[in-house]
Amino acid sequence: MKLAHLSDLHLGKRMYEFSLLEDQRYILKQMIHILEEEKPDAVLIAGDIYDKPSPPVEAVELFDDFLVSLTELETSVFVISGNHDSPERLAFGGRLMSRSGVYMAPVYQGEVRPVSLRDKWGSVNIYMLPFLKPAHVRRWYPEEAIASYTEALAAAVAHMRVSPGERNVLLTHQFVTGAVPSDSEEISVGGTEQVDGAVFDVFDYVALGHLHRAQPVGRETMRYCGTPLKYSFSEAEGEKSVTVAELGEKGKIDIRTIPLTPLRDLRERKGTYEEVTAGAGAAAWEGPVKSNDYLHIILTDEEDILEAVRRLRIFYPNLMKLDYDNRRTRGGGEIVPASDLEKKTPLELFAEFYEKQNNQPMSGEQARFVADCIRRIWEEEA
Repeated sequence: MKLAHLSDLHLGKRMYEFSLLEDQRYILKQMIHILEEEKPDAVLIAGDIYDKPSPPVEAVELFDDFLVSLTELETSVFVISGNHDSPERLAFGGRLMSRSGVYMAPVYQGEVRPVSLRDKWGSVNIYMLPFLKPAHVRRWYPEEAIASYTEALAAAVAHMRVSPGERNVLLTHQFVTGAVPSDSEEISVGGTEQVDGAVFDVFDYVALGHLHRAQPVGRETMRYCGTPLKYSFSEAEGEKSVTVAELGEKGKIDIRTIPLTPLRDLRERKGTYEEVTAGAGAAAWEGPVKSNDYLHIILTDEEDILEAVRRLRIFYPNLMKLDYDNRRTRGGGEIVPASDLEKKTPLELFAEFYEKQNNQPMSGEQARFVADCIRRIWEEEA
């Protein structure tokens, strides 16, 4: 059985005030062409369909067109909500759409019933588990000790009563420990949302959504397919793709990726104003660059260039971001990578902030007060 794994469309997203709807429409059409050639038995869309819980009309219309195109391929479609989606809005009309082979995950109510597809080796059970917080699971199982995301997902999976002797596929939207995030994701400080991938061991293939880089986590058959477009300049050097997983008999899975080519790429360039604007604009860049690519330019001139953005956009109309890297900016403090921040607890981060603002560390009483505030906020959000 052939499965196409997609996720994190983020329809309606804007980057630095640039609307990406045209780029998203282009890449969705490209994915349809790929799926026409691949002829998958099912398409799995692992959450974050939209960029906001209340998406703009244009984004809803775009997803509607995409679903119609998928049904014309005569393939089954499975969709779950991510942390950016409204699960109630996304689930609306799901029971009607299932008659056309489009399965929208319902709002989580303590159980997940699989949809079974069949091939020559028997059934493949597909479980749809939308983005969950511990509070979502505790509501249905108050008698169980559920404090962390791992405990919540472990409880949710345990109540699915998955048969290990059959082929089982999970479609879910979580941050699995060990995966590498990008700058465009909403990741909790301190790693509180991370889930131990061992809770998904009963599944033959785990189609993950949430992180934007395509990557396996822990094992080849538990993986993120990544976004169809680059949504941050931290992904500028990467490649986007569609993931295809072919399930044979129990225990046999072949996985491959098919590259996607965007309408406009994301590129970064560092140099002086003269270096960046040398030649005819595009000639200043290493490798192929289209004049309409989205760009992040880092100027190394010691003096700020007057009206630099306006002047640079004469050469590069889709300049998204401009930064300076010179003695003045470097003297303003070291930029800490996001990966380093995730290793620190909220209390440690607040303590560093307090010391920088007040030129002295917090007292023991202040630290205890802040720790208590953080604990109460976590309990409310969980």
